[in-house]
Amino acid sequence: MTDTRVSRGGGAVVGTTGGAVRGRREDGLTVFRGIPFAAPPVGEARFAAPRPAEAWDGVREAYAFGPPPPQDLLVPGQAAAGPGDGDWLTVNVWTPDADPAARRPVMVWIHGGAYKLGHGGSPGYDARRIAADGDLVVVTFNYRVGMEGFAWIDGAPANRGLLDQVAALEWVRENIEGFGGDPGRVTVFGESAGAGSIAALLAMDRADGLFRRAIAQSVPGTFFSDALARDIGAALAAEAGLRPAVADLATVDPDRLVRAGQTLAAKMPGYTGRWGQAAPTVTPYSPVVDGDVLPVLPWRALVDGASRDVDLVVGHNRDEFRLFVAMAGQLGTIGEERAASALRMYAPGDGGEAAYRAAFPDASAGELYEKVQTDWLFAVPTMRLAEAHLAGGGRAHAYELTWPAPGVGGLGACHALDLPLLFGTFDVDLGALLFAGAEPDEVALALSARFRASWTAFARTGDPGWPAYDTERRLVQVLDAEPAVVPWPEEATRLLWEGHEITALPLHV
Repeated sequence: MTDTRVSRGGGAVVGTTGGAVRGRREDGLTVFRGIPFAAPPVGEARFAAPRPAEAWDGVREAYAFGPPPPQDLLVPGQAAAGPGDGDWLTVNVWTPDADPAARRPVMVWIHGGAYKLGHGGSPGYDARRIAADGDLVVVTFNYRVGMEGFAWIDGAPANRGLLDQVAALEWVRENIEGFGGDPGRVTVFGESAGAGSIAALLAMDRADGLFRRAIAQSVPGTFFSDALARDIGAALAAEAGLRPAVADLATVDPDRLVRAGQTLAAKMPGYTGRWGQAAPTVTPYSPVVDGDVLPVLPWRALVDGASRDVDLVVGHNRDEFRLFVAMAGQLGTIGEERAASALRMYAPGDGGEAAYRAAFPDASAGELYEKVQTDWLFAVPTMRLAEAHLAGGGRAHAYELTWPAPGVGGLGACHALDLPLLFGTFDVDLGALLFAGAEPDEVALALSARFRASWTAFARTGDPGWPAYDTERRLVQVLDAEPAVVPWPEEATRLLWEGHEITALPLHV
């Protein structure tokens, strides 16, 4: 499947397992959009594991992104993603040269979005700068999100979104050579739910051998136990007036299920007694430790040596949770009562609240509220993933982004700031919010270039440009206007969480 030729319009025609596709030459790259990697998951295939795409005759023009899967609305300024015709499972490829002999490194992006939104064709994930700066091939793709991809449904496999990701990576293995890529040098990279997906893939037998390196940006520690997933799945279906079974849900309009998820999310804080720490997240979807698709929790799998041959970069942003506070319109409004409640809910151990207050005596109520949730949701799971990989015989590099967003005042180094910096997409999607439409200054452009240089160097050589992490020196690359390599920047956080075991979130009954 490596037949490649140039069409009269300047774009290459590449043969794939499904048929020939024609790309378009843009800014020194050839770009292919909307190539099916699996059959539409509709009709009898609804809620099933992904199935092979149906082959086509002739040459398919790969000029437009495939439709996003059904999902929640995105951030302000983004269009809602409708269900389209069900042909949601598509890949997009940016390549300097669709020459099978080139065998460039390949980077495969797995988008985030709380496992309920996002798609590979988002303007914020325009991969042209990464492909051009790194002289490599970049792939983005869609996977099922929300109820379609992650809700527990009787008669359906768990973690269908993760199975879609495996199918996309299998497509890369079978086809990327024709686009100028090396199937033996694949790096997966992703942020937030995309990073959580990568953590899951590291633990999944089905993903063995599909990638050589991984970059996980802001790994969320929210993985559901099977019992919790079943309970939330029943509640999701109940919001639509149905049972959580394929027989009930397979013929329901996808938009109706999206609305059911939105309705339940708003009610989740009232489920704290039953769903524990998962309830205040107002996100009813996460990977499920089901014992089959995801056999065990990723941290446990890595300690046991899963994916020890995969090189790993992991990192987080210093002020992750501030984005969610800002998007809720609550910056500067968090009082002592809410801070105390968050500390009791998320700080580790019986004396966690007092320990946090002692460790950060000058922190305000709002700062403590953000700090404990940043640590619980992202910072500690991310750093623990590096340590688990080391324990299992793997190699890891760690970073922390501390440069503050220049847009809306007071956001700091918040969640998702790494996205516009990495992709160089400052004026679209979250970049438009975090940079407030302003032209990036020299510092922002230099940091953006540093992100791409480090990420693409790692994809090429396994070395991002700073020392590997170990549990003695604990060296972390700090990404800021003045970069530095220092021990885990906040020792107090590490000491607070020392000995705390990350577990699948349980059902409380």
